[in-house]
Amino acid sequence: MIALWILLVIILAFIAVIVARACMFNPVSEKKVEADSFSVDTKAASEHLRQMIRLKTVSSVEDSQVDLAEFEKFRMLLRTLYPHVYAACEYSEVGKHGMLLKWPGHSAEQPSVLMAHYDVVPADPDEWDEPPFEGIVKGGELWGRGTLDTKGTLMGVMEAAESLIARGFTPQSDVYFAFGGDEEVMGGDAPAIVAELERRGVHPAFVLDEGGAIVEKVFPGVDHPAALIGIAEKGSAFLDLTAVGKGGHASAPPARQSVGVLARALDRIVSHPMPFVLTPPARELFDLMGRHSSFVYKLIFANLWCFRPALDLICKKSGGELNALVRTTCALTRLSGAEAYNVLPNQSRAGVNARVICGETVESVRRRMERTIADPDVRVTVVEGNDPSPVSPTSGEPWERLSAAIRQTYPGVLVAPYLMLACSDSRHYCRICSNVYRFSGMPLSKEQRGMIHNRNERIPLSLIPDTVAFFGRVLERC
Repeated sequence: MIALWILLVIILAFIAVIVARACMFNPVSEKKVEADSFSVDTKAASEHLRQMIRLKTVSSVEDSQVDLAEFEKFRMLLRTLYPHVYAACEYSEVGKHGMLLKWPGHSAEQPSVLMAHYDVVPADPDEWDEPPFEGIVKGGELWGRGTLDTKGTLMGVMEAAESLIARGFTPQSDVYFAFGGDEEVMGGDAPAIVAELERRGVHPAFVLDEGGAIVEKVFPGVDHPAALIGIAEKGSAFLDLTAVGKGGHASAPPARQSVGVLARALDRIVSHPMPFVLTPPARELFDLMGRHSSFVYKLIFANLWCFRPALDLICKKSGGELNALVRTTCALTRLSGAEAYNVLPNQSRAGVNARVICGETVESVRRRMERTIADPDVRVTVVEGNDPSPVSPTSGEPWERLSAAIRQTYPGVLVAPYLMLACSDSRHYCRICSNVYRFSGMPLSKEQRGMIHNRNERIPLSLIPDTVAFFGRVLERC
């Protein structure tokens, strides 16, 4: 009986502790930002983006598939659209398609880099409701490949700079505009630009690239819009799984076939997810957003010391972005066997895209995958890959500069760090800058985020003025 009472007291004490911690898990007050105005010619900016979209700057790993003339037209178009920028900035071409513009400030100390890429992924016109490279305006939206990824961002940066220079504004420190033309194929423009900055002795204090957006309802229990800033990004690895077996005529199949061996291996990968990892970006995101969540979720996020398994389960069940935030994910993307129905292949192959969580490496993921499969007849090899980026800080002037520009442009939004799930050119800058951030400067719905690299990509014209204003406010603080 005494043991039962002791157990009851322990349970009540546990409940009291987690409830008390949840009750004290309140939002942290943010610095107030004074409102101001940033004048934007929305009609002109929309037309400029439309002209950018009409140029088919489609990148490819095969040089023979790249229309160099379209890339050259794009570079010339920028000169036409933004004469004040090109008059004030030192221009150079770096790599195959890269552009680097230096806007001299009052000081060469603490320079900043604003990035974007102007190459796009292919688009099949037959799959689109409107042509992907004609810049059609329909229903208040501009349709076309690159409107969101990332000619829209590049437009915002250049429109803001053109406006500020025309007004006679000079930044406190030098500003560099770095635009690559092969980001979509993980090309060499960004590494070449970083090497050029190193050659010049430039070590940026602040780098801003594509990445997060203002989103809603992506965090459990939170309906409030949040600006998610990528402070790190996951690594990416392309891996081949090769299963061997006895080949020959299909009339007398052996008990162990390479396709079956491969199928079991893939099933084990899917049914045994990589382990839960609470990285610094995820921990900070859960702490900030958890304080704005409903009380049930506050109980979890205020007490991760005991509810970590519950969070792991929530992430597994929800899948998608939330699950990808806390573990290395494995997407099964390619599959091949015999070329004929009546032939047993000697080997079968599958392709996997692993997105590598911070704290892991491409090689550690490969080894973990081998242990999960646990079959000597399956070989796991890395085709190519890159490790996760370092984590940038969420305190100090660079972070405050960015968060202030967001709150000034989009009053009332939460500003939170997160781990970027995709790769960007910004990862190359981590070796010369410790403050590398990934934020695209605009609100995007789940549907709009799904249009990136997909059919019917388009941007509402109503997003353009705030996007330009956001980048203008960032530049005013450089």
